[in-house]
Amino acid sequence: MIKENYDQILNEIGEDVTVIAVTKYHSTEESLEAYEAGVRNFGENRIEGFMEKREVIPRDGEMHFIGTLQSRKVKDVIDDLHYLHSLERKSIAKRIEQYAQHEVKCFIQVNVSGEETKHGLEPSAVKDFLETLEKYSKVKVIGLMTMAPETDNEDEIRNCFKTLRELRDELSETYPSITELSMGMSNDYKIAVEEGATFVRIGSKLMGR
Repeated sequence: MIKENYDQILNEIGEDVTVIAVTKYHSTEESLEAYEAGVRNFGENRIEGFMEKREVIPRDGEMHFIGTLQSRKVKDVIDDLHYLHSLERKSIAKRIEQYAQHEVKCFIQVNVSGEETKHGLEPSAVKDFLETLEKYSKVKVIGLMTMAPETDNEDEIRNCFKTLRELRDELSETYPSITELSMGMSNDYKIAVEEGATFVRIGSKLMGR
């Protein structure tokens, strides 16, 4: 089932977009099934799930932390972390600098929709935040991440993704390493890709309910 889902998603969005299998509600067996289907990027938002999946996923599988990471937990995941999608606090950058043996690829989380329930920086605050990160050599900011509002209004969703893309384009003039956009989930990844997503985070549409 996962193989069919994965093939269908690739067929819809093409091979240039990185598909991250969000495995937080799924077992290690299902995660391995996704690996066998060709998935090489796995996203977790809890430390326990991250450690559990890292244990079983072969070493060419890349691990993405997509939830809010607590400062005190950075050292627990840092050696196995390929991408952090939720950088929004200087305290996390300090911990990465302190504990990482290698450069960690990071997305700055941006709260484009302005919803109080969502984490992330306001778009207007991202530039200043980037300046504070310049002294951390292990923190490599490669892009921006956002979550669209939960709505059936496609224009609202599209506008959210478009705003993130425009912010990326603006920032990349000063920070050429900022090229990626992590946006789009099971219900809106097609719109995200149309608006320039380079990473999509897909749970149920790929892994099943």
